Amino acid sequence: MTAQDNALLTIENLEVVYHNVSTAVQGLSLTVKSEQIVALLGTNGAGKSTTLRAISGFLGLDNARITNGSIAFRGEEIQGKLPHRITERGIVLVPEREKVFENLTVEENLQISVSANVGSGAKSTYNLVFDYFPPLKKVRKSLAGYLSGGERQMLALSTALLCKPHLLLVDELSLGLAPVIVSELMGLVRRIRDNEHVAVLLVEQNAAAALEIADYAYVIENGRIVLGGEPELLKNDQNIKEFYLGQGQRETRKKYSDVKQYRRSRRWFG
Repeated sequence: MTAQDNALLTIENLEVVYHNVSTAVQGLSLTVKSEQIVALLGTNGAGKSTTLRAISGFLGLDNARITNGSIAFRGEEIQGKLPHRITERGIVLVPEREKVFENLTVEENLQISVSANVGSGAKSTYNLVFDYFPPLKKVRKSLAGYLSGGERQMLALSTALLCKPHLLLVDELSLGLAPVIVSELMGLVRRIRDNEHVAVLLVEQNAAAALEIADYAYVIENGRIVLGGEPELLKNDQNIKEFYLGQGQRETRKKYSDVKQYRRSRRWFG
């Protein structure tokens, strides 16, 4: 049986172009299995968020379009479908920015998700939100705009959870947060996966944090997948150590962009 045979999400040879001239994603292929946490690692501008927007249907907001390839969820192609139709299938995006409605309270943010899922069991899930994220219970009457960065991430994950997802797309969970908060949030993502039986595609620059909870990981560079494997394989890869985990020799370490492409290709796949 191949990986595609039991895959929840399958992307094959995806190409995304901005403004009809700039190619952001080139020939990208990846797979997410049921109840699996998959990390997509890369630096800023590598194509990570574009990949998530292509899956969730939000590309049109950025004057971008899919020009090649396919995105299949449970065997059905979904590329080009409207965002709300994709959400109805159980794919829910937790975006990098504008995660919450700042002028509404925490409770009101949650109630929006409950109202959108009447009859789907979302109300029972609503009772579980504060079990996963106890700090939100203390600020449930506060405006979301006054929340800390960590609390905003918790609220964004909560509203996504209330949509009863089968696949969570999480964009830069660790962005701007202290390491202790990042560790807590990553642990909560794994707990949600285990308890709610959802799959997670986690986009991250923080490779160390993502690899701690991932079952599988890909590295994306300039819109292309350059490496994929289980976390232990990536942790032991010299390129990952040097460019993503900061474990190279300080005297000889270079920026990732300073290493010639042909040399990297040989080291990735050789």
